Amino acid sequence: MSVLLIGGSPAVPSSTGRLLDHVGQKLSTQGHWRSTLQVRDLPARALLHGDTSDLAIKRALAAVAAADAIVIATPVYKASFTGILKAFLDLLPQDGLAGKLVLPLATGGSQSHMLALDYALRPVLHALEARQVLASVYATSQQLTWSDDGGLTLDPAVAWRLDAGIEDLSAGLQALAGRNEEVYVAPLQPVRLAR
Repeated sequence: MSVLLIGGSPAVPSSTGRLLDHVGQKLSTQGHWRSTLQVRDLPARALLHGDTSDLAIKRALAAVAAADAIVIATPVYKASFTGILKAFLDLLPQDGLAGKLVLPLATGGSQSHMLALDYALRPVLHALEARQVLASVYATSQQLTWSDDGGLTLDPAVAWRLDAGIEDLSAGLQALAGRNEEVYVAPLQPVRLAR
């Protein structure tokens, strides 16, 4: 099953990007195929003008359509997810997430922004007809530490929530895979009725 990691941070490097990479690595170890789409890498003019004829935009939309699950990560700015992420989500068709599992992630400066996922992003994901939006994972800058030698270190509470989200996503993908397998049904044999 394939997972598309969508990064909504305009900055590089960023805590959001590092968190998204961490999740992607964990999903890979569980045997899921993953790819990454950083919205900031899309052509700005095409993104802001909603130009779905642009080749890079077409490829990005096709990647969303082909994925079985989406992990979407954003920093929280002014009590909401980023504008570039909103611009991209606006390009998806009304049922652009139909049949997909979605794990939302966010980073922010303080715990006071935690509800931005539930009040800002989650309604958009549901409006795009996601099959299931899993429990959101939010982390503050203080809960994510980075060093060039050791990589990303997560606060234990964030690590626990993230592991639970990854497990839920993986279990959901396995359930979807089970439903998508073809089941052989033997043809009915004619029955002779005694007279």
